[in-house]
Amino acid sequence: MNTSEFRRRGKEMVDYVANYMEGIEGRQVYPDVEPGYLRPLIPATAPQEPDTFEDIINDVEKIIMPGVTHWHSPYFFAYFPTASSYPAMLADMLCGAIGCIGFSWAASPACTELETVMMDWLGKMLELPKAFLAEKAGEGGGVIQGSASEATLVALLAARTKVIHRLQAASPELTQAAIMEKLVAYSSDQAHSSVERAGLIGGVKLKAIPSDGNFAMRASALQEALERDKAAGLIPFFVVATLGTTTCCSFDSLLEVGPICNKEDMWLHVDAAYAGSAFICPEFRHLLNGVEFADSFNFNPHKWLLVNFDCSAMWVKKRTDLTGAFRLDPTYLKHSHQDSGLITDYRHVQLSHEFESLVRQDPRFEICVEVILGLVCFRLKGSNKVNEALLQRINSAKKIHLVPCHLRDKFVLRFAICSRTVESAHVQRAWEHIKELAADVLRAERE
Repeated sequence: MNTSEFRRRGKEMVDYVANYMEGIEGRQVYPDVEPGYLRPLIPATAPQEPDTFEDIINDVEKIIMPGVTHWHSPYFFAYFPTASSYPAMLADMLCGAIGCIGFSWAASPACTELETVMMDWLGKMLELPKAFLAEKAGEGGGVIQGSASEATLVALLAARTKVIHRLQAASPELTQAAIMEKLVAYSSDQAHSSVERAGLIGGVKLKAIPSDGNFAMRASALQEALERDKAAGLIPFFVVATLGTTTCCSFDSLLEVGPICNKEDMWLHVDAAYAGSAFICPEFRHLLNGVEFADSFNFNPHKWLLVNFDCSAMWVKKRTDLTGAFRLDPTYLKHSHQDSGLITDYRHVQLSHEFESLVRQDPRFEICVEVILGLVCFRLKGSNKVNEALLQRINSAKKIHLVPCHLRDKFVLRFAICSRTVESAHVQRAWEHIKELAADVLRAERE
């Protein structure tokens, strides 16, 4: 493909993308295919001669699109939102064209400096404490990770290195292995599974703290676990507090947990992957109160802030804690500047409360946890079996798409406002559809 054809095909691709986005409401939100559907439809080996651009686009429409779950459909209410916007798509094109790899300042000064400055901008929008900002001479700063899972792992490994260095400085005879076998980290029992995976990868024990009636980690439960583990000779060193859990969007109490972490000299990492974007709004900023006790903070702009995946924003109070933990500088990476330091759509919240109101008006249903942001956890009053049957009918019909969660022993349906194009009419139609299927399920149960 030469420059001339690139110009022509690029315009055609923009038209295809624009048509896809404009017509996405008319596509079935969840694919009607079985596992393995794709392999028989494409060659077993790569072609010897290239296909034409027209043939490739035709294959995308005929072979790929039938197997796509349309996350940006206004009828997609599963998981959490993943952001996208036309400006972000254009920015992705430019990034792909420039193609620099910003692993150090010398590798691309503009790339690394722009990231630092933009992370300061975003931190100020959230009203993060000044200690988290790089600015001109700050000790903190932000860095873009690929996901919140990565951010949790990076924080845990940095905390592990920091505590090992501290203990070895006080007792040089201690080996790293002797320390690591006693290290223990903590999170709520509602934390994302990636926290447990971080512990496995980091080679440390991770203990789940029982959450309270609102599915939040509280000081008393954490303190009890700490005292028990210290008495057993373990070394508590790391705590993950979640703001906006995946299951039900519950919030751990930073104002309670934070002071304990500071007193016990434990690293506190705040995972606000989903909820963090909302803290830009003054009416939700209070949910971040207590972040001043944290050592690191993370949220995903690629969920609400109209930025394409993957953009997971992570800040630390002392960036040397990160660079010190991961610095390996072979000769070919050394340079003379080693230490150089979108408007979102918050109708998600309004629409979730609209759906909540609809649910509360139907005596057959119940709301399972307080609705704070863009997620509603609801269920039919009754057994888990009847709710499982309802979800099966919803997703089999493929008019809308939902996923479940378990809250304690209850099977719960999650209705997450995801698409930036979703409107009140889509929520209303989704609710009418759910009510009709619920009536079928309850009728079948009586028969």
